Amino acid sequence: MATLQQLVSEAYRLRLMSGVDERLRLAGYERVAGVDEAGRGCLAGPVVAAAVVLEPGHTLPGVDDSKNLSASVREGLAAAIKRTALSWSVKSVSPAVIDSINILEATRLAMTACLEDLRPRPDCAVLDAVRLSSLGYPCLGLVRADAISYSVASASILAKVERDRLMLELDQEYPQYGFARHKGYAAVEHRRALVQYGPTPEHRLTFRSVLPRTDEVGT
Repeated sequence: MATLQQLVSEAYRLRLMSGVDERLRLAGYERVAGVDEAGRGCLAGPVVAAAVVLEPGHTLPGVDDSKNLSASVREGLAAAIKRTALSWSVKSVSPAVIDSINILEATRLAMTACLEDLRPRPDCAVLDAVRLSSLGYPCLGLVRADAISYSVASASILAKVERDRLMLELDQEYPQYGFARHKGYAAVEHRRALVQYGPTPEHRLTFRSVLPRTDEVGT
């Protein structure tokens, strides 16, 4: 059981994280969508984005930037976020599309698809270091938004859980690459597998490390 000090500290942390969203609501933007992505820097697999509009004033203990949470905690929080959100959406863009339009545009494509899927329509959106336009409402791109916005942190959890699920499926199809362990990032194990086996259709061929020299990853 958490101590009183731990409960107070968590309540204070969540209050701080909710500040950006609350200020936007006070300015008249009632439905604030938080948006984030997972897998932007990976060598394989899709980039996944999530958008979520949360009930004002309702916070879940433990919500944080997904990178700060264990897989089991993320999965539990993702289920709770989906149950309590006013609206949420998760979309992915394949490696083939990433190669055709570049990773930044693919990330924007996934984020835009999420926002367009939300019902009711948001009044504004807060995104983690990505700028969008032409949605008909303000989209605010903030550096490290997943650390300072509760709604963006919630979206980061949904995106990470969904992408990890997809990478576990790819691990079943391509077990020699170790996708279940590194989730497609440029781990030494992954780069060595690329040298030995070459890229799969799930790799991003426009990423330099996908076609490395053997001396780049050791023996």
